[in-house]
Amino acid sequence: MLELRNVHTFYGKIEALKGINLKVNKGEIVCLIGANGAGKTTTLLTISGIVKPKEGDVIFDGKTINNYSPDKIVKLGIVHVPEGRRIFPELTVEENLILGAYIQKDKQKIKENLEKVFTLFPILKERFKQLGGTMSGGEQQMLAIARGLMSEPKILLLDEPSLGLAPKIVERIFDIITEINSEGTPILLVEQNANMALQISTRGYVIETGKIILEGSSKELLNNDEVKKAYLGE
Repeated sequence: MLELRNVHTFYGKIEALKGINLKVNKGEIVCLIGANGAGKTTTLLTISGIVKPKEGDVIFDGKTINNYSPDKIVKLGIVHVPEGRRIFPELTVEENLILGAYIQKDKQKIKENLEKVFTLFPILKERFKQLGGTMSGGEQQMLAIARGLMSEPKILLLDEPSLGLAPKIVERIFDIITEINSEGTPILLVEQNANMALQISTRGYVIETGKIILEGSSKELLNNDEVKKAYLGE
């Protein structure tokens, strides 16, 4: 469904991704774990067209999308929920969600999608007229994911959804990610919380200084001594 083949991405003269190969199949949660600065966010930015690869191919549903603009990539069905939530703090929950549906012209469909996200995130229905900036960190993260779902993604890219959240909220966020996936949406999950990410994913990749150094089933990676030592605190 989504594949990166030998992708090299640069910031000026600095090579941030050094020949990345990665794949997400239908129905999967695939996690990408690694330390700060390893290239996790750059991988997502490259897929979503915000930065362009210098070499290699980003392929989605059989099409090479390297030169597509970010808005065209969203229209294909690739939705990126960025690190740090990036909601619009001066807009209400309702306005944030409606902006997430900007590619959808059918008002009835927007209404149906609102009901779907309210089923996943009941708190957003309660906070519908509240300004996004006045909500807690966990509520803002839920809003960011819900805003992404409003455009009916074929695949969801999640960048550090647990960052800065209390453990109980992290558990809730991961439960929601699993639920979204169980309803048919494949997910590429970038996470520093490697243990939680591997617990809910099908497969995983470990990235270090712009290179994939390990890949395998999540179970294999959870039992890998290198992963345990570097990312699981064992």
